[in-house]
Amino acid sequence: MAKILANSGPSLRDRIEEAIVSGQFRPGDRLEEVTLAEQYGVSRTPVREALRQLQEAGLIEIKPRRGAAVSVVTPTHLIHMFEVMGGLEAIAGRLAARRLDEKSKEEIQEIHEACRAAVKNGSDAYYYENERFHMAIYRASANPFLEEQARALHRRLKPYRRIQLRSLNRIEHSFSEHERIVKALFTGDSQEAEQALWDHVTIQADRFHDFLAGLERSTKI
Repeated sequence: MAKILANSGPSLRDRIEEAIVSGQFRPGDRLEEVTLAEQYGVSRTPVREALRQLQEAGLIEIKPRRGAAVSVVTPTHLIHMFEVMGGLEAIAGRLAARRLDEKSKEEIQEIHEACRAAVKNGSDAYYYENERFHMAIYRASANPFLEEQARALHRRLKPYRRIQLRSLNRIEHSFSEHERIVKALFTGDSQEAEQALWDHVTIQADRFHDFLAGLERSTKI
């Protein structure tokens, strides 16, 4: 595994996630705490915490006496996860459109403008603003249990959502979908908000092969 220099940017968890998504760490690769600490220029304690978070996200498996290894996830399983994610986000959108207060509206508008600015800065910049956008909608649903479940599945799908954003023109299309979502939320159109979020999150037929191609490039051995 190649030497990776430490920096003050993304969290250690995100940096290891990026190495998995980009194929630097491949399915089945062992992830040794000592080696990772040396590669990223940190102690073993933050490495251990990052691995714990990645295990919760389903990106790695940690087994007694065998340590951590990158998980092997089938495309079919991922598609099923995105379908469930789409359902959760659709419900959140429907509730948010009905329950949106002024504070939530201002927050969503602010993040939407940050997404607009991030479109010009590439997939990683947009990726983080996009995450904030979805979290704001979960909060606006005013349903803590739904928010908890949506956040948990969102964490598991984070790296694969990043892969999606690296498809040609996907960032621009994503932001256009955000515009539709925001309009539905701000006009209180709960049915349109529900449909817009379902369409935004689920992997439709015209994006399916692009997604699989990106996934294959990221995990190819």
